[in-house]
Amino acid sequence: MTQQSVNRIQEVTARVTELESELEASSDAFAEDAGLARAKEILHAWVDSVTGVVATPGVGRAVLMHENGTETRISSPDLPFRLAMPVTFENR
Repeated sequence: MTQQSVNRIQEVTARVTELESELEASSDAFAEDAGLARAKEILHAWVDSVTGVVATPGVGRAVLMHENGTETRISSPDLPFRLAMPVTFENR
């Protein structure tokens, strides 16, 4: 990882933590070492519980359906585009 990306991660982490504190909400930030490894392990298990996905690139949203029946809505500028099927103009 470059120093520029490390600095960017630190800036974003500080900004998000500050915004959460303005809402009087506690937050935990993980950007390195054991905390990040634990968070990734939890996220991988959470993603493995996904049983369906609706990607809507036009509004920058992805909805994940989990095996326990819950939904997770993610606003993202790039995730819905990554998940959406490519457009083709072939005859079927």
